[in-house]
Amino acid sequence: MLSVIIPAYNEQENIRGTADALGSLLAAEGIEHELIFADDGSSDLTWREISLLAAERKDIKGIRFSRNFGKEGAIFAGLKRAGGEAAVVIDCDLQHPPELIPQMYELWKEGYEVVEGVKRTRGKEGLIYKGFAKLFYRAMRAAPGMDLDRASDFKLLDRKVIDALIEMPERLTFFRALSSWVGFNRTQAEFDVRPREKGGSKWNFKKLFKFAVSNLTSFTYVPMQFMTLAGVIFFIFALGIGINTLVQYFSGSSATGFTTVILLVLITGAFIMLGLGIIGYYISKIYEEIKFRPRFIVTQETGFDKNEN
Repeated sequence: MLSVIIPAYNEQENIRGTADALGSLLAAEGIEHELIFADDGSSDLTWREISLLAAERKDIKGIRFSRNFGKEGAIFAGLKRAGGEAAVVIDCDLQHPPELIPQMYELWKEGYEVVEGVKRTRGKEGLIYKGFAKLFYRAMRAAPGMDLDRASDFKLLDRKVIDALIEMPERLTFFRALSSWVGFNRTQAEFDVRPREKGGSKWNFKKLFKFAVSNLTSFTYVPMQFMTLAGVIFFIFALGIGINTLVQYFSGSSATGFTTVILLVLITGAFIMLGLGIIGYYISKIYEEIKFRPRFIVTQETGFDKNEN
């Protein structure tokens, strides 16, 4: 059986259409399946739509969070409840084309344990978003084996991969990178990002920036390395100014005033504060991990048999 994990946050307009598109496609292909919607604490009627569908169809299952825990939590909640020998993660807005799933399924049957959906084109994105994404993925390359330039959350995972991901104890997760980090026999399937079927994006620049910073610090030491590089550059700069000041002093032509001193103090102070901020952020992430709070809290489920764990 193939489990399809569908994270949903305020997607009441897309639930039924997505379920119909996926269900009819997989049924036509003769693929036994279950559709697991993970409601990430939606404030609209998303859960009602999921519940109604689960009452109508045996292939529909739903999980509801007690509040908004984020897409990563929704993905892992779905993976934890997946009962199939393999699972596909796909967005609820159908920007990931369902038509690619049969191809991914066939590749899995050939022996591949991870089939990654990679973006051939990124769809309609603003210049700022594209530039920010490019910078983020370039920084992520600093982590061993992390080339996420065209990566997406649209993936098919074998049961062995699912179990490996679920067993990871860390609280702050980045599914796109973790599914790459675990390795296994993998291949790719290209797709073009499609426009949303209905509704608008739930992401804004503030959320994307926070998401990027959190995931960047989870997998790389780039911010730390940046501060080290800045320290070396500033040391060379300070050394040059120091030599120039000494030459002027001994030649009797030293400048009056404290402009140079003030500039040095300001620049040094700025770098020190920036460095302390980066270190503090890493410490805060350690603090979040050692509290060992759950990744998510499930408040309701629907469509699951009582004997399912």
